[in-house]
Amino acid sequence: MLYVRETSDTIDQAEKRLTAAVAENGFGVLGIHNLKEKLNSKGVMFQHECRVFEVCNPYKAKVILEADISISNALPCRIALYEEKGTVKISTLRPTSVLGLFNQPELESVAQEVEAAILRMIDQACEPVS
Repeated sequence: MLYVRETSDTIDQAEKRLTAAVAENGFGVLGIHNLKEKLNSKGVMFQHECRVFEVCNPYKAKVILEADISISNALPCRIALYEEKGTVKISTLRPTSVLGLFNQPELESVAQEVEAAILRMIDQACEPVS
């Protein structure tokens, strides 16, 4: 259900590479939630870097939402970028697993397409720089 990759990049380098990979795959970044900043700004001291990207392909989203608007609870897709025990990781919940919660088998092919693109984005962001 969870797809996780590690990168040797810093968190900031990984953010730039992930942003580029999202665009290269026909998706857009709707927002980035910097959880460390947000929690700290609320007076909750949180030391771990953690940024959550909300990504979307509007054409795929339209197909899914027109079939079942309640799936809006699971959109947009999220990709987490975080540091864990000194390692930068990028992860996502697989869209095929998330969509499975909604019992909409006719949307499986769309979920597979979205999942392939998101995993490709993560892989591209984690590839060693040559």
